[in-house]
Amino acid sequence: MLLKTFGWSFAITVLGLALAGVLWGWQGLAIVGILSILEISLSFDNAVINAGVLRKMNAFWQKIFLTIGILVAVFGMRLVFPVAIVSITAKLGPIEAINLAINDKAQYEELVTSAHPAIAAFGGIFLLMIFLDFIFEERDYKWLAWIEKPLAKIGKLDTLSIIIALVALLVSAMTLATDVVHGGGDKSVTVLLAGLAGLITYLIVGGVSGFFEAKLEEDEEGEDDEAEGAAAPAKNGGGTGAVVGLAGKAAFFLFLYLEVIDASFSFDGVIGAFAITNDIFMMALGLGIGAMYIRSLTVFLVRKGTLDDYVYLEHGAHYAIGALGIILLITIKYEISEVFTGLVGIVLIALSFWSSVVKNRRDGKPESESGATSEVTSGV
Repeated sequence: MLLKTFGWSFAITVLGLALAGVLWGWQGLAIVGILSILEISLSFDNAVINAGVLRKMNAFWQKIFLTIGILVAVFGMRLVFPVAIVSITAKLGPIEAINLAINDKAQYEELVTSAHPAIAAFGGIFLLMIFLDFIFEERDYKWLAWIEKPLAKIGKLDTLSIIIALVALLVSAMTLATDVVHGGGDKSVTVLLAGLAGLITYLIVGGVSGFFEAKLEEDEEGEDDEAEGAAAPAKNGGGTGAVVGLAGKAAFFLFLYLEVIDASFSFDGVIGAFAITNDIFMMALGLGIGAMYIRSLTVFLVRKGTLDDYVYLEHGAHYAIGALGIILLITIKYEISEVFTGLVGIVLIALSFWSSVVKNRRDGKPESESGATSEVTSGV
């Protein structure tokens, strides 16, 4: 099970480290290894969130996420994204930006760093919205009941999460962005626009995927009712095509949602990587290896039914997302160690896992009670 799920990640690690050793020697090998660990530690909670969404997809879209999705994650976010940021912010052509990244690494690093306030505002608001919508929703299981019960009650106001996110953005723009250390000067307008872009992106992608998902569930419930009412088998068969079509739309937007989440999680990893190296190829290789493990871990969690067996894991992951969103906003002005950021997520998930174990023991539920395996195939 372990080898089947993580086999490709192990293989890519060996090949990646070997390539790093050949191209850059022992120093390059060490840097790529450190970057891989950095990415895994910063994105561990991402795997839990991904698993929660991935298990809702059919087998076809799960494979899309694990094949095309990994290409987007590795090459798109870890290689193309930093170059695109430099191209946009410095008003350079793509070729000029690539040339700068290869031949003038110091200037390239400076330009990427100066774009950090916009990146942090976009990613911070997007992640904060994920956390707020989770915490304001009424749930069967409550991890920190003394917080979650009252928040679920006031969360009946549909726009509350948007209001809080906008207030957080406004406060960040008026305080943190007025005198930015890296990039220099007043970045209030930039932060406001980037944060609004993050909020709009969340509302569009999350809203559309939620709409199709809800519609799909309604249609499936309707089919179940027809079957229970001894409806004609032919009629039943005729309805299947509509459900498959809706599943495709729902899964497509869930796929987009997952990619945007992955992008938001990768922001701090890409920026933090500059503390280790400013070589974009080392960066892409190291962060890419880490991204492979996050994908494999996502598959592992789905296959093992971990989120069903350990019911507080999603809570811990969402609290970690909320913390990361706030940290990203703070980093508009202040530097925060990636070690601290990674540890916050790991500690919250570890605590939620332990709470789940304690609950299972208290309820007399054996470990991995479901025993069910998902139809997820690794595909990468």
